[in-house]
Amino acid sequence: MQTTNTVLMIEPIAFGFNEQTAVNNYFQVQQEGNVQDQALKEFTAFVEKLRAKGINIITIKDTADPKTPDSIFPNNWVSFHSDGKVVLYPMFAENRRLERRDDIINQIKEQFDVKEIVDYSEYEKDNKFLEGTGSMIFDHDNKIAYGSVSLRLDEELFRKFCSEFGFKPVVFHSYQTAGEERLPIYHTNVMMCVADQFVVICLDCIDDLTERQHVAETIKNSGKELIEISEDQMQNFAGNMLQVQNPSGEKFLVMSQSAYQSLKPEQVAAIEKYCEIIYSDLEVIETNGGGSARCMLAEVFLPRK
Repeated sequence: MQTTNTVLMIEPIAFGFNEQTAVNNYFQVQQEGNVQDQALKEFTAFVEKLRAKGINIITIKDTADPKTPDSIFPNNWVSFHSDGKVVLYPMFAENRRLERRDDIINQIKEQFDVKEIVDYSEYEKDNKFLEGTGSMIFDHDNKIAYGSVSLRLDEELFRKFCSEFGFKPVVFHSYQTAGEERLPIYHTNVMMCVADQFVVICLDCIDDLTERQHVAETIKNSGKELIEISEDQMQNFAGNMLQVQNPSGEKFLVMSQSAYQSLKPEQVAAIEKYCEIIYSDLEVIETNGGGSARCMLAEVFLPRK
């Protein structure tokens, strides 16, 4: 199943600009003022919008110690799979490694059947990183995993994960214009989103034409409609989307307000053929954190007890 009706979200208590991630996340811009208070308001409003549509949100509050300014983005350190496996991932930034919390896993275990915890975090000592569903985009129905190589996605480790979890790896390189340079995009999920019947992607970010063609053909051969976005739209987080559903089976594509406002009417219409759009104002979180709606949602596919 491509979509879930349950997601984990971490309520921030010390959100802010993370200098350790900013070295290769070119979306981040530090703002003045109390960004934690503003981020909490955005977080709360976002949760309310999702719950209003019947989506099950598990919210767990961050802890004051240790300080983890990016804890609002849990999908990078953990993923929850339908076969009962929980996967922990190796993180590039040292202060993000502190986000991995046993108490969060234990709270998930209260509602869901966890059969095994697979821990890849040991690869951090080898400087090999694979930041969960930030770096990997899963087509669950077709068992395809898309991965853009960067400091946050080690190709060898990505292929190892795919082999162990039964995914066909689709490896490519994507870039964004930062100043006068073309620099690697830090996470695949800012430039593409795979839903049940369509894929939103910025193909212009894949500079190698052979790789671009391979990715496009893989999407089309999977039977999904390819909805292309521009690099400017990608910079507004139009690639950072996630499809979810409620218990009634109604599907929704979740994104930020900036992403939605960047879309053209024909792109909105293409998406709405398949599902309703939910969007929320995440401007402070996006600006300081360099991540958006999808990054805030860790899908829970685990079987319920």
